[in-house]
Amino acid sequence: MEEIVRRLDTVEKEYRVTILYACEAGSRAWGMDSSDSDYDVRFIYVPPLEWYLSVQSPRDVIEQCGPVYDLAGWELRKALALLRKSNPALLEWLHSPTVYREAGPVREQMVDIAAKHSSAPACIYHYHHMAKNNFREFIRGARVRLKKYLYVMRPLLAVQWIRKGRGLPVPVRIADLLVMLEGERAVANEMLSLLDRKRAGDELAEGPASPILNSYIETVLADVDEAVRQAGWTESYAGSKAPDATLDRVLRGALLSGTVDLQETPRHAWDRVT
Repeated sequence: MEEIVRRLDTVEKEYRVTILYACEAGSRAWGMDSSDSDYDVRFIYVPPLEWYLSVQSPRDVIEQCGPVYDLAGWELRKALALLRKSNPALLEWLHSPTVYREAGPVREQMVDIAAKHSSAPACIYHYHHMAKNNFREFIRGARVRLKKYLYVMRPLLAVQWIRKGRGLPVPVRIADLLVMLEGERAVANEMLSLLDRKRAGDELAEGPASPILNSYIETVLADVDEAVRQAGWTESYAGSKAPDATLDRVLRGALLSGTVDLQETPRHAWDRVT
């Protein structure tokens, strides 16, 4: 925690931004981590006011990747635009079980907007394609990298959660999604075995493919494919959206709250973010 907070402080100083919210994402947030898992730190930030007063479109992402600490952040306007689209990654950030920093009401405001305007079809589409793509890329042949099953099953269980009317947000931790395997005892046992091994530090290297998991995944993917086809959804399907005026109030409120440093950014720092 101390090292992550120190790194967040360094990002603020180096890029002259204010971090409004920072959390853990990825395997540690999902409850799928082992002792050597890296830290996927994600944050929402606001740059100085002059950033918004440029003819050019400045870069709206900050990334500092490393073997242990992977930090990545979105500028607030970008984050709000993704919230308008019900971006599931952002929704997971907002409900992460591990919060490193929270300054001001922005997270609370975004959570409230998401509760009122998130699109279940948009989230189903996202998680379904994530599961399908991971399955096609990583689960092939007689031998596979076993831990990749977890990265197929989690989004697939998220799809099932939404389709069965349990609402949004989808639980972040995979343990809370396993309820979707009620009546699928063999599948649940396979999943619990993989989770226990990974949490115990087993890297789950290449091993025999699981006929039980493969059968379940293929069946659910095909079922959702048909449901999506019948509904006529496309990747650009939007569903309900938060009103622009609501999102604008969050952005303007953050900029004018007094918590953001609106002083001019030094030239050398500006170069790094444009």
